[in-house]
Amino acid sequence: MRVSVQRRLGNCCIDVSFQSDESGITALFGPSGAGKSSIINMVAGLQKPDSGTIFIRGRCLFDSARSVNVPPEKRNTGYVFQEGLLFPHISVRGNLLYGQRRKQSDDRGIDFDQVVSLLGIQHLLSRMPKTLSGGEKQRVAFGRAVLSNPDVLLMDEPLASLDAARKEEMLPFIGDLNARFKIPILYVSHSLEEIQALTGNVITLANGKIVDMP
Repeated sequence: MRVSVQRRLGNCCIDVSFQSDESGITALFGPSGAGKSSIINMVAGLQKPDSGTIFIRGRCLFDSARSVNVPPEKRNTGYVFQEGLLFPHISVRGNLLYGQRRKQSDDRGIDFDQVVSLLGIQHLLSRMPKTLSGGEKQRVAFGRAVLSNPDVLLMDEPLASLDAARKEEMLPFIGDLNARFKIPILYVSHSLEEIQALTGNVITLANGKIVDMP
């Protein structure tokens, strides 16, 4: 993944350039207002940079000089938000199968049963989202995103709504998903402890700029 973007947001001007491992976890760390979520949203196509380029697995998603701006639904990204944002009207199985239907290829050999087993959610398949705990919802959200076989998995403060015990419980699932399926993860958090438990590849931001990186 190669990201070099610039965008003015009010009094903040985001101006960052970085590359990340094609199969590892890269974390964006910094205080609120540092630009973390805006950067991940630009990768997803939810916000448009004023200028710059975005490449994922060698594919150009955005290039201001060449007027390239691939729509969000065609970027093949998986996005996990702070809240699971599951479809409330369908079961856990239905939510997971929605992700699988979006799958564009099988090059990683991502299998429904393997994902369900890895996340430990077999017993939840027939349940409706409203009956799940916060941690259970996030595990299902992880599974749905992974089953779409994205080129990159974007996680914007995915554990922020959980208490300390649930966060500690959830972190291994993120590492296991990355290790098993080799999907690169761009992970946003303002918790250094949380990030250090996941990866050593940490990009620190302040006021829209990179102030430290590996």
